[in-house]
Amino acid sequence: MTGWHFVSVPKKQSEDIKEIFGTPKRGWGSIPVIVTIGKTEWKTSIFPDKQSGGYLLPLKSEVRKKEQIFSDDTISFSLTIQ
Repeated sequence: MTGWHFVSVPKKQSEDIKEIFGTPKRGWGSIPVIVTIGKTEWKTSIFPDKQSGGYLLPLKSEVRKKEQIFSDDTISFSLTIQ
């Protein structure tokens, strides 16, 4: 469980984020968020994904270990836009 993995934010939620928050002015188009997966909560950013038109959530090794998340797992998470 090393390195970073990226999780796609579902298309409908990505569309809602774009509509409500518009085009962000931060580096690489990132939007600051607080993420909750299971009992783990942390601050990070989501990034636009040109290929899907949605957003990607970086999921670091530390979180994957704490929540026992593996590469092919389907996960639930919540985002709070900062």
